[in-house]
Amino acid sequence: MSKEIEKIEVLIIGSGPAGYSAAIYAARADLKPVVIQGLQPGGQLTTTTEVDNYPGYPDGVDGTKMMEDLKKQAERFGTETRWGMVTKVDFSSRPFNIEIDNSSDVLAETVIICTGASAKWLGIEDEKRLNGYGVSACATCDGFFYKGKDVVVVGGGDTAAEESTYLAKMCKNVTLLVRKDKMKASKAMQHRVFNTPNLNVLFNHETKSINGEAGPKGVESVTAVNNLPQEERVIPAAGFFVAIGHIPNTILFKDWLKMDENGYLIIEAGTAKTEIPGVFAAGDVADHVYRQAVTSAGTGCMAALDAERFLSEQND
Repeated sequence: MSKEIEKIEVLIIGSGPAGYSAAIYAARADLKPVVIQGLQPGGQLTTTTEVDNYPGYPDGVDGTKMMEDLKKQAERFGTETRWGMVTKVDFSSRPFNIEIDNSSDVLAETVIICTGASAKWLGIEDEKRLNGYGVSACATCDGFFYKGKDVVVVGGGDTAAEESTYLAKMCKNVTLLVRKDKMKASKAMQHRVFNTPNLNVLFNHETKSINGEAGPKGVESVTAVNNLPQEERVIPAAGFFVAIGHIPNTILFKDWLKMDENGYLIIEAGTAKTEIPGVFAAGDVADHVYRQAVTSAGTGCMAALDAERFLSEQND
């Protein structure tokens, strides 16, 4: 006798601010949501030591602590959070068949995708060693901590241009390392970069090492290599920002959902709806512009409300 497949009204894939906010709203609507936490429970914020720009935490909060708070709030209203990773989806018909950990299947009446995006890194050991101790991939998240200090930014596209000019407003000096002999950023963004007096662009430069200790002192300097001619220079810096873009975690949905050229899920403007009725997306997985915890939480709320209305319409 075959085992009956579990049925779930709202299945939330991912457990960052978007996922837990969606869970809070869905649980309060008595939809008994289930959150599959994924490879990184809590999302990108769990790699951040201090979150200072989320409303409600006047003294700041540790990223992991904040995610634990959101999880507890969601569970308080009846959310079930589960360890595991969604390994396959079938959106051909409702209820949707969802495979978890390559072994078990569930049937979901609605699915809210909150799998987020992952920052691209250079791949050097010092990034891992000093992550959270001066190394960051988000200027708007962490720039405030370097007010009046010197920082280094790596990248040559619009992201790097935007992050470096943002940091220049609060930092003493910003050095932008560009690997090639020109920037890929738009002309308008380049104009902003070259007209910012405390922002120095070093072309043909790559990062050799980030110097400092994983502790109170953190990053102290960056050793960069000039490819033309081949020579090294040590740049004093308290912060090191990698700004070479993000990769949305959407490969699981490539055969089912529309994406833009960079892999971000496309949703109906002003909603969290994908083109498949009953499938919604929230947070960084569908947002390449803002990528903030508070905006992710907001879209998580939207997705839950959209899911609630969708289910109500099905039952009418």
